[in-house]
Amino acid sequence: MPRTVNVEARAIRREAFVDVALRLIQTKGYEQMSVQDVLDELEASRGAFYHYFASKIALLEAAVDHIVAAALEAVSPIVTDPGLSAPEKLDRLLSGIAGWKAERRSSCSPCSRSGTRTTTRSCATRCGGAPSSASGPLLSAIIEQGRAEGRFSASSPDGAARAVVALLQGAQDMAGELFFARQAGEITFEVVETRMAGWPRPSVECWGRQLGLCL
Repeated sequence: MPRTVNVEARAIRREAFVDVALRLIQTKGYEQMSVQDVLDELEASRGAFYHYFASKIALLEAAVDHIVAAALEAVSPIVTDPGLSAPEKLDRLLSGIAGWKAERRSSCSPCSRSGTRTTTRSCATRCGGAPSSASGPLLSAIIEQGRAEGRFSASSPDGAARAVVALLQGAQDMAGELFFARQAGEITFEVVETRMAGWPRPSVECWGRQLGLCL
């Protein structure tokens, strides 16, 4: 007789592993957290862990996905708000994501606390990839509205959305490299400020100029 899989129960159990990992990363750091620490918190077996995650880094990636999903859920209502113009939505979406991260800095930093550049690059790839697929449709919908309002002139909303995501990812990648270079004493804080100053601030006016949306 085929074994019946309770999908809902499996999802809840998997989420429990992610929740514990997030808490331990915040308190101990990723490198210091062990799989056994997670198992002890949940009173689970090692076999149970590997039923859901192929490795410790896979658990970290799931934790990052959780953070990204929560951020996007918080800002998604902006896109469907009938009282906002497209430029207002774009401005609030970008600043909303930044504000959400700032308010939850301790829970949004598993990458920066992972301890090594190699691990952080792996984590950053997931951090950048998730917003690329998840926030793209939100941005595309806003840009399409802007075209209908006569405020944006991008010929391809999807293409413009991908360009925004690419800029965000580029800034994130550079910030990560600067963070570790600064921690290692390889560069001064003034160098960090100079390099980051070249990136547009997350506002409609700046992003519009960068992308040629012609606001």
